Amino acid sequence: MFRSLSGYNYRLWFLGLLVSNIGTWMQRTAQDWIVLTELTENNATAVGVTMALQFGPQLLLVPLSGLIADRLDRRRLLLVTQISSAATSLALGLLVVTGTVELWHVFALAGILGVTSALDAPARQTFVSELVDDRDLPNAVALNAASFNSARLVGPAAAGLLIALVGTGWVFLINTVTFAAVLGALLAMRRSELRPAPRAGRARGQIAAGFRYVRSRSDIVVILVMVFLLGTFGLNFPVFLSTMTTVVFDEGSTAYGLLSSVMAIGSVAAALLAARRQRPRMRVIVLASAGFGVSATAAAFAPTYPVFAVCLVAVGFCSLSMMTSANAYVQTTTDAIMRGRVMALYMAIFLGGTPIGAPLIGWVADAAGPRTALGIGAASGLAGAAVAVFWLLRYRGVRVAFSRRHLPRVVAPIAPATIRGRGPAAPTGEIAVAEAAHRVAS
Repeated sequence: MFRSLSGYNYRLWFLGLLVSNIGTWMQRTAQDWIVLTELTENNATAVGVTMALQFGPQLLLVPLSGLIADRLDRRRLLLVTQISSAATSLALGLLVVTGTVELWHVFALAGILGVTSALDAPARQTFVSELVDDRDLPNAVALNAASFNSARLVGPAAAGLLIALVGTGWVFLINTVTFAAVLGALLAMRRSELRPAPRAGRARGQIAAGFRYVRSRSDIVVILVMVFLLGTFGLNFPVFLSTMTTVVFDEGSTAYGLLSSVMAIGSVAAALLAARRQRPRMRVIVLASAGFGVSATAAAFAPTYPVFAVCLVAVGFCSLSMMTSANAYVQTTTDAIMRGRVMALYMAIFLGGTPIGAPLIGWVADAAGPRTALGIGAASGLAGAAVAVFWLLRYRGVRVAFSRRHLPRVVAPIAPATIRGRGPAAPTGEIAVAEAAHRVAS
C-alpha cells in the first residue's frame, strides 16, 4: 500500500504535500465561509461564482498549460506556481485581517489563483511519474489522493475552529506558511534520482496533436465524459455542504468544517484501497460513479445533521474511488510524451466544468433548496455510469448472459491484440462474474 514511500524524493513530496494540503483545505473552507456569511447573506450563488473564477482558467488555458508541462522542467515550474499561490493567500489574509476585504477582492484573487492552478495542475499531476517508476505510478497517484484527503480530515475542522476563535483572516495567513513545506521538498530533492520525462520539442501542431491523441482513445473519451459530468454537477461540495449546514440544519462554522472532515474519512479509505491495486480498472470507475449517485441521493434525503454526516462518508468514498481510478487509468495508459497535454485536458474537464456547474448549482440551492441541488449532483453520478455502460455494451461487446443455473453475469469478449495508441488490450479469455450486481468487466 505504501511502497512508493520507499523512495527518498517521493517521500519528501508526499510529506510536503500533506502539510500544504492541510493549509489548502483550511483556505477553501474559510473562503467559502466568508463569502457565504460575512460578505453576503447566505448567497449560494456568490459561492458558486467564486468557484467558477477559481476553476474556470483550467478550461480556458488547457491548450497552453499541458504543452508547458510537456516542454518545461516540471520541478522548476512547480516552484513558480507554488510561490504564486502563497502570495495570493497572503494578500487575501491581509485584506481580511485589516478589515478592508470586499466581495470583489475575493473574486479577483480567486481568478488569479485559478490562472496559477491551471499551470500548476498538469505539472503537479505528471511530476509524480518523475519520482517513481512506471510500476509504482498507480500507487503514487493513489497516495497523492490519500494525502489530499487526509488533509481534509484536519483542514476544514481546524478552519472551522479557528474562524470561531480568531477570525477568518488568520486562516489564510496560516495557509501561506504551509506552502514552505512543499517548496522545501522541491528544493531538497535529489536531482540525480529524478526520472525526467521526455520533453516535447518545438514544432507546429503540438497542441492539436494532443487533442487528436485523445480523440483516438475511446476509453479516455468515455472517462473524460464521466469526469465532466461528476466534476461539473456532482463535486460542488462547498455549495452543498455550506447550504445544507446553514439553511437546512441551521448550524454554524464548526459544524460546517466538521462535515468536510467526515467526508474525508471515506475519501482516505478509498485512496488507500486504490493504493493496494496493481493497476486501475474501468469497472471500478463505473461502479464508483454509480455509488456516488446512490449515496448522494441518500444524503439529499437525510432528515438530520448526524444522518447527513454519515451519508457523506459513502459520498467521499465513492467520489474519490472514481476520480483516483480515472486519474491513474489515464496517466498509466497514455504515452509519456503526451502525458502533460492529456492530463491538462483531464484537469480542465474535471475542474473547468465548475464555472458551468457551480453557479448553476448555487442558483438551484437558492431557488429550490439545497436538497434539490444535491439531488442534481447525485444524478450526475448515475448519468456518468450510464454513459460508460452504454459504451461497454455498444463498442466493447460486453453483454449480460442469463442461465437457469446461475445468476446473471457479465461477459466480455477480448480484443485480439493491443492497438498502438489505444491502451492495453484486455486479457485473454472471457471474464464472467456471477453476481447480481453485474460487475463491469475490465
